[in-house]
Amino acid sequence: MTKYVVAVSGGVDSVALLHMLHKLDQHDLVVAHMDHGIRQDSPEDERFVRALADRYGATYHAHRVELGPNASEDRARSERYDFLRRVSSMHDNAPIVTAHHADDVVETVAINLHRGTGWRGLATHDSGVVRPLLGYTKSQLYEYAKQHGLEWREDSTNRDTKYLRNRIRQHVASMPREDKRRIIELREAQKQLKGAIAAEVKKLMGDGPSYSRYFLTHIPSSAAIECLRFITEGRVTRPQLERALLAVKTAQPGSTHQIGAGVLLQFTTRNFFVSLIK
Repeated sequence: MTKYVVAVSGGVDSVALLHMLHKLDQHDLVVAHMDHGIRQDSPEDERFVRALADRYGATYHAHRVELGPNASEDRARSERYDFLRRVSSMHDNAPIVTAHHADDVVETVAINLHRGTGWRGLATHDSGVVRPLLGYTKSQLYEYAKQHGLEWREDSTNRDTKYLRNRIRQHVASMPREDKRRIIELREAQKQLKGAIAAEVKKLMGDGPSYSRYFLTHIPSSAAIECLRFITEGRVTRPQLERALLAVKTAQPGSTHQIGAGVLLQFTTRNFFVSLIK
């Protein structure tokens, strides 16, 4: 039986996912629950998920951090995936499974475009995490849970409009299903394009350690940004990449530029070197 680490918050999405996987009776399930310490009642979620894992006979892991009520979504996500990867490593790097669904994809695309991420913002949820519910909408998961008599926990922070995702969610919920389907299809096309671009960039740039300033200066800026993203291993943001490209074009020979996230650029007249500080 294939072992999976299933991220379960206690909300309707992850409860439905766990129920589906349990019904298949084909997998060895490890339930992983993260308490971010954002809400006062979050320990009740942990007790609920613990009981759920016990009911399904699943191995259970839980972890709590004290992020506090003002924690950002990005910080909470980072802590959560760090925990999930640790649990995975405890089980021979078993695949991580999450309950992301179609509405989540649409929300993330909207957030990324709002933040100005460019075309890459459409190629969301493309990591090695297994996401079997991307073909379901939120309303379909609610319907599934009701049909099977499932119980779940409601996260009060999902209604807090200080979070950008929650503000966008209100609009996504009322979108026609056909519009959501088109965005999902566009995401899939962009994921494939992202892979093709990565392969071409690798051919162009090689393994380093030095790179031509002349080459990056004379190709379109959008292509140069992709090349810089590749050689910096995706560590830095688009604004940082734009500043790096400006440095490639204008930096004095012998100068060094720290562009963020431990990425150091060192320049000669013709070339530049990239150092990635751990």
